[in-house]
Amino acid sequence: MGKKSRKPSKAPSQQQQQQPAPAEPIAYPSDGPSEEELNSLQTSSSSLQAKLDQLTELALANNRVEFVKQFVPLDLSPADTDGFLADLTTAPEAEGQWRNLIAEIAAISAGRGVDKIEGDQVSNAVFFFRHPLYEKCDREVSFIFKNGEWRAEG
Repeated sequence: MGKKSRKPSKAPSQQQQQQPAPAEPIAYPSDGPSEEELNSLQTSSSSLQAKLDQLTELALANNRVEFVKQFVPLDLSPADTDGFLADLTTAPEAEGQWRNLIAEIAAISAGRGVDKIEGDQVSNAVFFFRHPLYEKCDREVSFIFKNGEWRAEG
């Protein structure tokens, strides 16, 4: 009977032979920003962007009560706040008004159709944009930073 060698075999194991070499990442040259990126203009304020994102999330969840609480000016009277909420919930045209409002907020949050933003974006910002649902309908929405939070301006 032959002796077994204590030296490890120099031949690669079957498992080592089956592992492919790591692939090199493929990089493609950029052809520049997309059309959507070119047509987007978002706020430079991280706190305002966070407010717009919050309003968009509330809108997508159809949480009209909380949306109104977070949207209306802080100095709006309770009666006027209730009236605005009623316009978005129980008025004859509530669904259409709600649909338009949330489309506008989602558009400016994403920067879609925003032509310019005026104001310093620290204490105020005015978004000029094309309405996302209606052609040839230019809109503007103003926000002010007051008492530590962004709100729509009256």
